[in-house]
Amino acid sequence: MRPVWRVADVRAAEEALMATLPPGTLMQRAAAGLARRCALLLADDGGVYGARVLLLVGAGNNGGDALYAGARLAGRGAAVAALLLAPERVDADALAMLRAAGGRVVGEPPTGIDLVVDGIVGIGGTGGLRPAAAAIVARLAQLRGRTGRRPPVVAVDVPSGVDVDTGNVDTGDVPTAGEPDGGPALPTAVTADVTVTFGCLKPALAVGAAAGLAGHVEVVDIGLGPWLRAAPALHVPEWDDVAGWWPRLGPDSEKYTRGVVGISTGSATYPGAAVLSVGGAVAGPTGMIRYAGSAAAQVLQHYPSVIATDRVANAGRVQAWVCGSGLGGGEAAATELRSVLATPLPAVLDADALTLLVDGAMADQLRDRVAPIVITPHDREFARLAGEAPGGDRVGAALKLAAWMRATVLLKGDRTVVATPDGRAFANPTGTPVLATGGTGDVLAGLLGSLLAAGLPPERAALAAAYLHGLAGQEAARQGPVTASEVAAALRAVVPV
Repeated sequence: MRPVWRVADVRAAEEALMATLPPGTLMQRAAAGLARRCALLLADDGGVYGARVLLLVGAGNNGGDALYAGARLAGRGAAVAALLLAPERVDADALAMLRAAGGRVVGEPPTGIDLVVDGIVGIGGTGGLRPAAAAIVARLAQLRGRTGRRPPVVAVDVPSGVDVDTGNVDTGDVPTAGEPDGGPALPTAVTADVTVTFGCLKPALAVGAAAGLAGHVEVVDIGLGPWLRAAPALHVPEWDDVAGWWPRLGPDSEKYTRGVVGISTGSATYPGAAVLSVGGAVAGPTGMIRYAGSAAAQVLQHYPSVIATDRVANAGRVQAWVCGSGLGGGEAAATELRSVLATPLPAVLDADALTLLVDGAMADQLRDRVAPIVITPHDREFARLAGEAPGGDRVGAALKLAAWMRATVLLKGDRTVVATPDGRAFANPTGTPVLATGGTGDVLAGLLGSLLAAGLPPERAALAAAYLHGLAGQEAARQGPVTASEVAAALRAVVPV
């Protein structure tokens, strides 16, 4: 898994490393990596020589990185223009090097630009873009390059205007100064096509709305690794992690040793939830599925291999339970949830099961439970459980709820967060907006339950399920508009084999 560090820990590592190096070495390393990535983008679009590059230069190291990288590009024949947002605080040495290489300073963005470098604010920035910077960023969409297309935007370290430690992006628009009614709304952060970050990942590149603004993220090695001595803020799983966790079949495998998952979902009103959650479980590694509920006929119609019964108490032996999707909110649903909580088995609680927990009537069962619980709320369900919305710090909010409920929390979203009761956090990188459609959460819950029943620890089961669910959404989207049924079907193409 890829570790992610907070700003304070990155700063401490940078200071320790710089104490061992000649002055300016670290910035030159960063600038070399940034210039290399910019050159590769320009090479795909006509080459570096003659390309027109615009540097948006703020104060401090971020602007200095942009200027030094611009000097390298100018030395290769690019026409580099620097727009200084804080001329009195610009890195003088970096600006002198740019000018010596043939770069120039401009007061307005030129109309013809092939690449934009966002060096406005780095990891030391707070809050969204200031009005002057926001006004310039708003004009980037009107720029055109030599191919007639909008030039790509490369962010230096992080997109300017994001909260680096949380991934939050201010939602309040910046008003246009001097307009009677405020004028048109201005962006609060830069939207990048590529972010070149130095030394390590930062939270804004992995979680929250900021991650969606970063585009493709490339980490440039500047020698920081040995100096990052604090615990990472979170981790991001990769395919090799998920594939390594996936249970493998052996010559002695049979349906019971692979695990049996129990599914208590659906109702007369919502039979589709049962079908979809079973569909998610079918794609998992377990050898048998036992369904308990009133949608047995519909489940068996789709999946005749499932063993079906009317309620949890009659289901027989399983290794983990999935409960809640489409279960309803009446006393019958509450009885099924109590039956699941009474077992000494891992359980996934989703959708209606979470609603049934809100009034606190089952608090004693939750408090006394030893077996792991994984809850899978979206933002509104999270707010009902926690008493407040996740807010801008989604990782912090998920960790707080996980500790309070003593459960692993899978907080759904474009960058789903998984938090454990002992304070570990993870962010899934495969999310896609196409999953924002009814029933996809039911599929996710079923797959997660199958992984629990196969013996994965709760956080790995949650991460693997979220990762593969995201890949299935992407796979389904290649065929056209996405429904939950298509996501369930697409899981079979993306699970490890």
